[in-house]
Amino acid sequence: MGSLEVITMGRVGVDLYPEQIGVTLAEVRTFAKSLGGSATNVAVAAARLGRRAAVITKVGQDGFGDYVRRALAGFGVDTHWVSTDPTLRTPIVFCEIHPPDHFPLLFYREPKAPDMNLTTADLDLAAIADAPLFWTTGTGLSDEPSRAATLAALDARNGREITIHDLDHRPTFWRSGEDARRWAREALRRATVVVGNTDEVEMATGLRDPRTAAAALLEGGPRLAVVKRGGDGAYARTARDEVSVPAVEIPVLNGLGAGDAFGGALCHGLLAGWPLARTLGLANAAGAIVASRLAAADAMPTLDEIEALLMRGVSA
Repeated sequence: MGSLEVITMGRVGVDLYPEQIGVTLAEVRTFAKSLGGSATNVAVAAARLGRRAAVITKVGQDGFGDYVRRALAGFGVDTHWVSTDPTLRTPIVFCEIHPPDHFPLLFYREPKAPDMNLTTADLDLAAIADAPLFWTTGTGLSDEPSRAATLAALDARNGREITIHDLDHRPTFWRSGEDARRWAREALRRATVVVGNTDEVEMATGLRDPRTAAAALLEGGPRLAVVKRGGDGAYARTARDEVSVPAVEIPVLNGLGAGDAFGGALCHGLLAGWPLARTLGLANAAGAIVASRLAAADAMPTLDEIEALLMRGVSA
């Protein structure tokens, strides 16, 4: 693959998507299997856009773990740092699909997910420090030893651009909201970019308005704050500039994975050195495309697909 451009670290799993839309899990008859997990999806999204990407995660010693490695390789993502836990099982996730905005998830990550057993010993800190872009997630902070490993990886970056922390807040993974906020702030002190949806930035700041919440996030340490606003588009802010882009008008099938597509495209634009407005527009369109498709990793768009959508020039 040559030298890596993007390294992500965090959650992985196998997603099982219902092939019957608009019904409960009790009524679903068949499922489609796909690669999943936010950090994993972001690596796939970046690879689909031509970036040399790798993910640091951990799977179980089981058939689903084998599937994760094969799927990643098929997407062109380096699997060198996908390690194996000898006792825990690879997580699976079921979802229901009720368009346009209700997609409940059922996580099977007990007693513990292998990716939460990542330790500092699993990390190549020199490679992390050298990567042009490094991405961590809030899920990785929700338990030990992953929390210590995530913070050690961020420390290895030493404030280097581009160090991105995705707030990636799943309340069911945390003992309390205050714990989540505390550790999010620790990550923000070490990151140069923070990204999250409206609920996630409210978790981190106590503020829901994107403009004031983004300003509060910048006070925590990052130089760029990005707020994903779903049907209201996206907003980004630095100390000097702020940019807002409208939502892309497209039929929604399944919103799961749209934020990860956004993340992969954000990586691409930041690495390319594009103006913030162009980067945000690309990321917004990437998320819209995945929201119009069933799966997450398998649905990540190419640059041609994103640009074709943007050329339509239709916005909400």
